[in-house]
Amino acid sequence: MDILGLINTFISVVENGSIAAAARAKGMSPAAVSQSITRLETHLGVRLLSRTTRSMALTDSGARYFEKVRHIPHDIDLASQAAAAVTSPQGSLCIATTTAFGRHVLAPLMPAFKALYPRIDVELISTDRRVDHRLEGVDVSLRIDAQLNDQLIARRIASIPFVFCASPSYLHSAGVPVTPEDLQRHACLVFRYPTDGRFLPWTFRLNGKRLEAKVHPGFICDDIDTIAQIAVNGGGVARLASFIAQPLIDSGRLLPLFESDHGGTAGAEPEPMEIYACVSERSALSAKVRAFIEFIEAAMQDDTPARSRALAVEGP
Repeated sequence: MDILGLINTFISVVENGSIAAAARAKGMSPAAVSQSITRLETHLGVRLLSRTTRSMALTDSGARYFEKVRHIPHDIDLASQAAAAVTSPQGSLCIATTTAFGRHVLAPLMPAFKALYPRIDVELISTDRRVDHRLEGVDVSLRIDAQLNDQLIARRIASIPFVFCASPSYLHSAGVPVTPEDLQRHACLVFRYPTDGRFLPWTFRLNGKRLEAKVHPGFICDDIDTIAQIAVNGGGVARLASFIAQPLIDSGRLLPLFESDHGGTAGAEPEPMEIYACVSERSALSAKVRAFIEFIEAAMQDDTPARSRALAVEGP
């Protein structure tokens, strides 16, 4: 009897929430999964799951058993790597990230990461919805402050400037805001966070204190690239991460606002966007996860070897 296989199937059922979902995740039939659970229960002499045609729940014995065995697949994977004296990280790596960061930052860097670690197979989930590490098999996620929660272990890996900007045509007709207070008199392009419907605040730092600007939403959208295009076409003032704003500024389609060297913010500096690498628990910091976090952290710094390698792969 393949006890480890039965345990692995049991863990999958619990983490996926149902026999049918576990069957899809493992590429098995629901009947085969159900039979595996029955064999494990027979072997243990206890009922692990209370299941009907419409619902499934852990029994008290099942809950205790799950807590004892849930780490076994991960521990076996670590033991296998140690026994084989693996010198280079390997295996599948599932990364979750916000849509914009995935599109503009991670995607260009992935070929360089793959070149460094050819034995790691990467799956990238690029979305602004809530992602559950356990249920979706995510190894590591890259998140902003608004996405953090107490169930994750987070490490800050980058601080990215926010740029307030607008098109030349909009500024010509509406005037140039000089202080955060001026934003109340402008059409502001506001990002609504998809997971909970909140507006992400427009914040500044002034004399060491956090200042939230009051804004009048001229447009509201849950996609930051759409907001950038509205700004380019004269829709109003946008607050964009520098990796989105800078190419549009370089091409002359947007003009930066509140630049400190022009004295425009009256001492107030736009608060940056903090990026965190998150795992579900410390035991999830495997060699492949550590390799990815270290690579991205280095790549986000200017003139680092990782960034240079990424640029070499990307080309000019």
